[in-house]
Amino acid sequence: MARRTKEEAQATRERIIDTAEQLFQRQGVSRTSLHDIAQAAGVTRGAIYWHFKDKADLFDAMMLRVTLPLEEAALRSGDPSLEDPLAHVRKLFLQALSTTVNDPAARRVFEIAMHKVEYVDEMLAVRERRLASREQCLAQVQRGLAQAMRRGRGSTRISARAAALGMHALIDGLIQNWMLDPTAFDLVRTGRQALDAYLAGLTGAA
Repeated sequence: MARRTKEEAQATRERIIDTAEQLFQRQGVSRTSLHDIAQAAGVTRGAIYWHFKDKADLFDAMMLRVTLPLEEAALRSGDPSLEDPLAHVRKLFLQALSTTVNDPAARRVFEIAMHKVEYVDEMLAVRERRLASREQCLAQVQRGLAQAMRRGRGSTRISARAAALGMHALIDGLIQNWMLDPTAFDLVRTGRQALDAYLAGLTGAA
């Protein structure tokens, strides 16, 4: 019975997140209240507060479901045991592009995070957590690039930090522009070409 109750609670939690995700995309985060989410999910506001502290906490849970796998991959970028850190970093960013195109849930969440949220009031805490998470990922990518540079696989004309920031800006910018108009270009193909050109510039490859 206890296991069933735990499974039911988890199912309710997932339903709340699913509903919030749909409403956030349709209405925007600031225009969606916890009352709206409770009504649409068929639960009480008390049920929402049982699982989440506030709307910001619920937003974080929604983000975590799709960003965590990418962040876990990023955390390995600075692993000194990696045989080819540049190949790992390349695979990581190409995976982000492919996920954006092929995973509807991930695309929906990315769209919300990029275009449907205002980081004001209670959502300021979300902004701080997102910045901290991004910084953690960037630091790991930076370590991977620095490791590649020490092995003679990167240019000394640019710091590993600047290279990591530039690569992140390239991929993030491509995703944001593609989401504004998915028919404008092939995100995976264009992203692969742009990323490979960027990496070629770092390594001095032709």
